[in-house]
Amino acid sequence: MSKCKVIAISNQKGGVGKTTTTFNLGVALASNGKQVLLVDADPQGDLTTYMGWHNNDEIPITIATLMLSNINEVNINNYDAILHHSEGVDLIPANIELSALEIVLPTTKDRECVLKNSLNNFKNNYDYILIDCMPSLGMITVNALASADEVIIPVQSHFLATKGMGNLLNTVLKVRKQINPNLSVGGILLTLVDERTNLAKNIRSELKETYGAVFKLFDTQIPRAIKAAESTSQGESIFMFDKNSKVSIAYADFAKEVIENGTKEKYCDTKIQCR
Repeated sequence: MSKCKVIAISNQKGGVGKTTTTFNLGVALASNGKQVLLVDADPQGDLTTYMGWHNNDEIPITIATLMLSNINEVNINNYDAILHHSEGVDLIPANIELSALEIVLPTTKDRECVLKNSLNNFKNNYDYILIDCMPSLGMITVNALASADEVIIPVQSHFLATKGMGNLLNTVLKVRKQINPNLSVGGILLTLVDERTNLAKNIRSELKETYGAVFKLFDTQIPRAIKAAESTSQGESIFMFDKNSKVSIAYADFAKEVIENGTKEKYCDTKIQCR
C-alpha cells in the first residue's frame, strides 16, 4: 500500500494564496526529507510559471496530456511529464490545454476519476502529492478532490473571507459522499495576514466560531509580505528568495503542522467509489 498522501489546495475564490501555498509548502516538506510532487491543475498554469517555466504553452507533456491519454487508453511514459525544480520538488505542469478537459470530461466514463487514475502511477515514488486547484468548482476541481486524501483551504484575511466557503465545503462533502469516501478537510489556512490590523484576529475568530467545531484551523498564519509576491517572478520559493522572512518561517511552521496533521473530521459516507 502506498505511503503517499495526496493533498488538494483548493478554494474557488482567486487571490487567496493557493499557488504560493502549494509551492512553498512543497519546498518546506522537501526540506523535511519528504519526496514531493506538485501538480498544476489550473489551465492558467500559474504554479508552472511561478516555478520558473514561463513559456508553459510550449511544454509538450502536461497534466492534460496524462489525463487525455488515460481517457483514450493511450500508453505513454508518464514520467516524461515531470519537471525537476532545483529546490528539490517535482512538478507536473499545466497550460491552457487543460481547459479543454472541462468540455471532454462530462461525457467521459468514470469522469470524476480521470486525474486520480493518472496520478496513481506516481504514488510509490512520493511521500506527498500536492494539487494546486483552479479557482472554480468545475470538473477539474472535482477530479482533484476525488484524487485527494485531504483538502487544505487557504482563506485570505479579508472581510469577505467566509463568502463562498459554504459552497466549497458542500462540494467537498458531496465528493466524499458520492465519489471519494476517504476525503477529509485537512484544515483551513489563514493567508495574506496583515499583522498591523485587528482584521486577521476578527476573521480567525469568525472562522473558528463558524467552522472550528468541525474543521481544523491551522495555528500557522501566513503574513502578507512584498517579498513573497516578488518571489513569484523569480521561479524561486520564499525560502530561496528571502529565507529569513516572516513568510518563510510561517511556511516552515505550516509544513510541520501538515506532517503532524490529524483531522477532526470523522464523518464518512459512500455511494460511488473510483475504480
